[in-house]
Amino acid sequence: MLTITVNEIVQMVQMWLWPFFRITGLLMTAPIIGTRSVPVRVRISIAVVITMVIFPIIPAVPKIDPISLQGTLISMQQVIIGIGMGLSMRVIFTALELAGQAIGQLMGLMMASMVDPLNGNQVPIIGQLYLLLASLLFLVVDGHLMMIRVLADSFTSMPIGTTGISKDGVWEILMWTGRIISTAVIIALPAMVSLLIVNLAFGVMTRSAPSLNIFAVGFPVMIILGVIIIFYNLNSFIPHMMNMFEDGIAMMHKLVSI
Repeated sequence: MLTITVNEIVQMVQMWLWPFFRITGLLMTAPIIGTRSVPVRVRISIAVVITMVIFPIIPAVPKIDPISLQGTLISMQQVIIGIGMGLSMRVIFTALELAGQAIGQLMGLMMASMVDPLNGNQVPIIGQLYLLLASLLFLVVDGHLMMIRVLADSFTSMPIGTTGISKDGVWEILMWTGRIISTAVIIALPAMVSLLIVNLAFGVMTRSAPSLNIFAVGFPVMIILGVIIIFYNLNSFIPHMMNMFEDGIAMMHKLVSI
């Protein structure tokens, strides 16, 4: 008769539970998958499947009681590691959304907002356009698969134990966020400068011809010109996004190697 002792049950829970926590933390903050448009049950199911797939390559976990104080600390650390890795990529999409909002404000489209299915809030149309383009490009280049690969490698570079992300890792995330925001500003800068020049030109026209209805003429011109500028700016958008995705994957590697 097959018998299973309590120690064996605890060991099985240890082997599956802590990797599952790290994977769940990543899926909570990962782009596309970690958004409100993906139900929680679906994310949990994906986390279970990923845990089953990468379980054979996970190094041996420490033999610590999961419900003890030390076991609870390890569980929290695994969630924080996963969240940090997910934020390394999620910040790219947030920065693009901010860039689109800045362009939309100069185009006069701040009032034209739509519900973002990824985050569940109101986003200007230009910001939503950039988010959709970035999401499609992320899936086309298999960014989600690269994230899973880095996640699997993280169990070797940062094994499950009492150590987690260091202070240097947190500082790297903050510095990485600043670099991504500056890159997003570079992407939006051509459109912002062009639209600002047009706004200044309309200001000069208003002073020289006060009777001119600048609202009736300016808004359509700004919208049409903004769309044309964004269209021609797409040639540089894709290379910038590819570099940002590569840097994001490298940041995930670095975060679990410090």
